[in-house]
Amino acid sequence: MQVAFLLLFYILSPFVILYLCHKYAFINKLGAVLMAYVVGIIIGNTGYFNGDAINQMQEIVMSVTIPLAIPLILYSSNLKKSFELAKSTFMSLLSALIALVVIVVLGYFIFKPIGNGNFSKISGLLVGVYTGGTPNLAALKMVLDVDVSTYLAIHTYDMVLSTLHLFFLMLIGKKMFELVLPKFVNQDNNIDDKWISEVAKDPYWGLLSKENRLPLLKAVGITFFIVAIGGGLMMLMPEKYQMAVFILSITALALVASTKDTIKDIPKTYELGMYLILIFSIVVASKADYRNFTNINPTIFYYVTFVVFGSMILHVLLAKIFKIDADTVIITSAALICSPPFVPVVAGALKNKALILPGITVGIVGYAIGNFLGFLISELLTLF
Repeated sequence: MQVAFLLLFYILSPFVILYLCHKYAFINKLGAVLMAYVVGIIIGNTGYFNGDAINQMQEIVMSVTIPLAIPLILYSSNLKKSFELAKSTFMSLLSALIALVVIVVLGYFIFKPIGNGNFSKISGLLVGVYTGGTPNLAALKMVLDVDVSTYLAIHTYDMVLSTLHLFFLMLIGKKMFELVLPKFVNQDNNIDDKWISEVAKDPYWGLLSKENRLPLLKAVGITFFIVAIGGGLMMLMPEKYQMAVFILSITALALVASTKDTIKDIPKTYELGMYLILIFSIVVASKADYRNFTNINPTIFYYVTFVVFGSMILHVLLAKIFKIDADTVIITSAALICSPPFVPVVAGALKNKALILPGITVGIVGYAIGNFLGFLISELLTLF
C-alpha cells in the first residue's frame, strides 16, 4: 500500500507544482524544478516511506523517467536553425563551451582531493549541467553512476550559484560587460513565436488538452521505440560502458528524429519531457537524508563556484578577442548556465527580444551535446 501511494504521489505531484506555478507568480519565479526538490526532501524526511520495496520502486522510477525524458525534450530542437546561427552567436556559443571545458579541467586539478578516483564524475556532471541544465545533469548521473548525495549536493549548489549568476546578468551584467565588449547591433533577426512559446509564457498549461493527447501519444510511442533500440545497443557493449551507450544512443536517435517535421512539430513534447524530469527530481530528492544538507561539502561547493563564475569570466575574455557584443554573451551565458527557459526573462531585462530565438537555439544545442561532452570530459580526466 505504501509503495502504491508513494508511486501515485510521484506521478501526480508535478501537476500540483505546475498548477501552483501557474497560479502564483512568486512560486513560478522559484521554478518548478526547485519546488520539486523541496517536495521530495519533505516527503523523504517524514520517516514514513522506507524499506526495500520502496527503494526498489524509486530506483525503477529514476531509471525509467530519464531515458523517456531525453528524446521528448529533444524532439522540438531544430538542428537546421542551430547551423544557421549568426556568426556572433555561434562564436559566443563556441567561446562559452571552450571556457567551460577549460575551467572544469583546471578546477579538477585545483580541487581534486588526493586519492579520490571518482572526482572526474563531478567534472562530467558540471560540464553537463552547464551545457544542458537539469536534464543532462540527471542523465549523466545515470551514465557516470554518481551516488545520490553527491548528485544532490551539486544540484543544490548549482541552484544557488546559478541564481546569483542570473541576477548578476540581469542587473549589472550589461553595464559591466559593455566596459570591455562592443554594444549589440540589431541584425533584424526573425523571432519564431512557436519556438518562444515552447519555453515561455506558461508553456505547461494545456499539456494534456484534448487536441494534444493523440499527438503526444504518438511521440511517446516513438520514444519507446528509440529507447528499445538504445537498450539493444547497450546489451552489445561491455558492462562498464552499457549505460553510457544507452543514454548517448537515445540522445543521438532523438536528434535524428527531430529532423522530421512530423515529429518536430508535435506540440508540448518538451513540456512532457520536463514533466518526467520533475518526477525524477522529486524521487531523487526524497531519497536524500536531510542531514546531508546541514553541512556544505566545501570542495564541491568551491569547485561549482569556480566553474560558474570562472567560465563566465573566461567567456568574456574570449568574447573580447572575437569582438562579440555584450548582449550576445549575456544571452549565451544565461542559456547554458541557467538553461533555455530563462532566455526570454534575460532578453526582457536586456530589452532585446531579437536575441530570444538565438538564445533558445544555443540552449537546445546545449541539451544536444551536454551528455556527450560531459561523458567525454569525465572519461578523459580519469587518466590523470
